[in-house]
Amino acid sequence: MFKLLQNSRFFQLLFKIDCRQAQEAAQSCCRACGGKLHRADYPRKARGVPHKLTEQWDRRYSFCCSTEGCRLRHTPVSVRFLGRKVYSGVFIVLISALMNGPNERRAGELHRELGLDVRTLKRWHQWWQKEFVSTPFWRLERSGFMPPVDESHLPDSLLRRFGSDARRPRRLVHMMKFLAAMTSRWGLEGLGANSVLGKPITYLQRHWEPLTLFQ
Repeated sequence: MFKLLQNSRFFQLLFKIDCRQAQEAAQSCCRACGGKLHRADYPRKARGVPHKLTEQWDRRYSFCCSTEGCRLRHTPVSVRFLGRKVYSGVFIVLISALMNGPNERRAGELHRELGLDVRTLKRWHQWWQKEFVSTPFWRLERSGFMPPVDESHLPDSLLRRFGSDARRPRRLVHMMKFLAAMTSRWGLEGLGANSVLGKPITYLQRHWEPLTLFQ
């Protein structure tokens, strides 16, 4: 797993996915007034990224409406970042899955290997157990998994639904795509926007074809 966290090709793939999202956003217009969008990225200093790629991860793509009196922000979804967290999203997912809850032995190993503070690991565990499970994103998306995901072992239990060896890069990419909707206001507002017989459509239902790769 530690080798994967130094896999430059994997991190470059996530970067390219975010670039495509930004390109699509740049070609669109303001959702409020129809005005033109201008680049207005947020500076970031992401940790948990191979050193030679830090320049690719030094900003979160975002746009701002150019119309005076509107200036509405349009920030595309991201597979690189989980909100405003300092570490890269995939780093948090992998390390939290490895911990699988408070574990002093594993915490000590991660501290020696990666220099992670035990308090940081505990904060991540609390985020998955309390904040993540309460989000509108998860309240909708968890219905797409049968049998239900064991929330007491998040994110490991969720990661395993994307394949028997969830540490493989291809499956991790799909995991990050799954989580991407919760990284942006526009992604969250799109949840359940479409429906069948009055029931919202989950990510898994909208993207069933790519998920056949996991078989």
